[in-house]
Amino acid sequence: MRLGILLCDHVQPALQAEFGDYPGMFENWLSDSPVSLDITFFSAIDGELPENIDVCDAYMTSGSKFGVNDELPWIGELEEFVRRLYRQEKAFVGICFGHQLIAKALGGKVERSEKGWGIGVSSCQLLKHRNWMQPRKNQVNLIVSHQDQITHLPPNTQVLLGNDFCPYSMIQLGTHFLGLQGHPEFSHKYCHALMKSRKEAISPPSLRQGIVSLRLQTDDSLILVWLLNFLQKAIVKNS
Repeated sequence: MRLGILLCDHVQPALQAEFGDYPGMFENWLSDSPVSLDITFFSAIDGELPENIDVCDAYMTSGSKFGVNDELPWIGELEEFVRRLYRQEKAFVGICFGHQLIAKALGGKVERSEKGWGIGVSSCQLLKHRNWMQPRKNQVNLIVSHQDQITHLPPNTQVLLGNDFCPYSMIQLGTHFLGLQGHPEFSHKYCHALMKSRKEAISPPSLRQGIVSLRLQTDDSLILVWLLNFLQKAIVKNS
């Protein structure tokens, strides 16, 4: 599978010496892929997007410290690119920022959550099962790091995972678009460092709760299998 990853941010300079940048995190997570992957990175944050969308079979985004409602030129260009992928039935997985961008681009709404930061390990319940969700698991743990949330879904959206804090944690549109609020590419250690770097912005109770939650194991490997199953089916169906 030729997979294009659209980079929407960089790791903070102060954390790069220990954790590297997002391409390395994705390569590490994707290294356990049961499918042969040919990965190409595009720096969407720097205005780099594929001119020919068929250069890759499927696409995925990184997260971002920016919000999808920020009026920055590269975000507007990426939003239009996402709409183009949807129209042309190209397989796509939006992670965190990309998950929210799917909603905004296709008629939904994203807002700053009054619940505050979602940080640490989040447990989501399976709300709808799909045949690519194999092996099946009814509760999924993933690292999260976000202030914004989808508040209104685009038309014809299926909600697959959710919890009380983030009801729309995984969404599907059509047979080729999937959004995931969590970060399967983040390690526990990086998540801890990221939370500490933002301690002035996060309330002390939320920070404490987020750090305690890191005791939970995450389902990064399971989610990798699910996402690749989804992308493979989307590629075959829409080819």
